[in-house]
Amino acid sequence: MSEQQRCNSKTVKSNSKTVKNWPLQERPRERLIHYGPTALSDAELLAILLRTGVQGLSVVDLSRKLLTETGGIRELLMLSPSQFTELHGMGLAKYAQLQAASEIGKRILQQSIKKDVTFAGSEQTKDYLRLQLRDKPYEVFAALFLDTRHQLIAYEELFRGTINGASVSIREVVKEAMQYNASSLIVAHNHPSGVAEPSIADKRLTQSLQQALSLVDVKLLDHIVVGDSECWSFAEQGLL
Repeated sequence: MSEQQRCNSKTVKSNSKTVKNWPLQERPRERLIHYGPTALSDAELLAILLRTGVQGLSVVDLSRKLLTETGGIRELLMLSPSQFTELHGMGLAKYAQLQAASEIGKRILQQSIKKDVTFAGSEQTKDYLRLQLRDKPYEVFAALFLDTRHQLIAYEELFRGTINGASVSIREVVKEAMQYNASSLIVAHNHPSGVAEPSIADKRLTQSLQQALSLVDVKLLDHIVVGDSECWSFAEQGLL
């Protein structure tokens, strides 16, 4: 084989790795436009956001590689900037692209829930709290401040801790409830371990918080513990 033939062969192989050289019906962006986003695999959706591959890998192949290495889209998005940039071909610009897309999705869901949901005994309440708290690498104690119709006045992350827990000031929770003129509230915290079952300390805190709020005529509707795949509700368990 001549030198020119070898060069041409390398060029063909290199071009085969580029999505723009694929048939139109196989390109992720064109497939999304024609069939809708639900028709695409996780790797294809990720490829649209990443836009370009790296030497030797098309953007789709790169996406598949990233998802395999990290365990999935959720795990990829949970990486810190330093962890993300250790992945092959990934830099801060691509990190920012993915985080921005993720945050847009969260905000759309947050807005739809705020408009339509009465926050009391609702599965959508759990969905909202999962969205806010599940992927935090540290424990967060938050509150949903509600009006007389159990609709949302405000969501606040009040206390932040380490992976092992957050220190909660009952006085501050009551103070915030008064400032929002809340009729009731739902408190929640996540367990970064992934296990939703409350600890003895969680149960004691809930009792103390319920008593303190009752003194200012604010009802504690629920305390929800957010785990990896489920939420644990004090109200559903008859503890409130």
